[in-house]
Amino acid sequence: MISSMTGYGRAEIVFQGDKIVIEIRSINGKTADIGIKSHLIQKSKDVEIRQLISSRLQRGSIEVLVYAEGNLVAERLINRERFMAYHREVVELKKEIPEFDHPKNLFEVLLGIPEVMERKSPEPNPELWMAIMQGVDLAIDQVKLFRKQEGKQLAGDILKRTELIESYIRKIEEIEPFRIEGVKERLLNRLNELSGNIQPDMNRFEQELIYYLEKLDISEEKVRLRHHCAFFKQTASEDTCQGRKLSFIAQEMGREINTIGSKANHATIQQWVVMMKDELEKIKEQLMNIL
Repeated sequence: MISSMTGYGRAEIVFQGDKIVIEIRSINGKTADIGIKSHLIQKSKDVEIRQLISSRLQRGSIEVLVYAEGNLVAERLINRERFMAYHREVVELKKEIPEFDHPKNLFEVLLGIPEVMERKSPEPNPELWMAIMQGVDLAIDQVKLFRKQEGKQLAGDILKRTELIESYIRKIEEIEPFRIEGVKERLLNRLNELSGNIQPDMNRFEQELIYYLEKLDISEEKVRLRHHCAFFKQTASEDTCQGRKLSFIAQEMGREINTIGSKANHATIQQWVVMMKDELEKIKEQLMNIL
């Protein structure tokens, strides 16, 4: 079953009367790029939580936010030394540049500097950590559910476009007999124009014509393209995550479509080739977000 890399999950847990909220957002990415924002997670636990997320969500650009409401909210303290240092700098600038007029709300401006306001994190607590991990696990469940729902829509879209490509192959087959006859007719007319009173060797002409038409033959390309389309649909229905594999198959589909276009030698067939390319590009765009 196809899953999207786009997802959102939220979980709330209660620890000693305080509410802890975990939010996880995920968008497409080649690897597991995880960003964690929380004063509740100790540096020593950073690797553990990253391993949990990457093992369950596998890929994507993932943002994790963990915050608390209540007594667990980190205490914000003023770093007096840094505050006074910044204040002295402002005063010195005022002396050196008399026309400099510092803002009236200088106090609030200085307090807004991140280094001035320090956040004191709670002491390490094994029970709190277990509660956070439980909440992260619940939020991941929500992300995976979101991804599956999004994946159903993606699957429907790319499979519909794959079937359109198959239908365009049938359209090309309807035109092919006329293409061959048209090529023969053009060559014969050209030969008649050039020969004049010279009688050409028709046996040799037929041999050269067969050789020329073989170069224009697209039977093998159609067979391979049909096979790739069938393999694509089969892979999309498998249970495991197949985003990369589907991308490889789409590349092979593109090669066959390009070859058909280079051999077409027919305006209407070229139009159907353009239609196939258009659908394939839309498939590739969707594959960028498939897990």
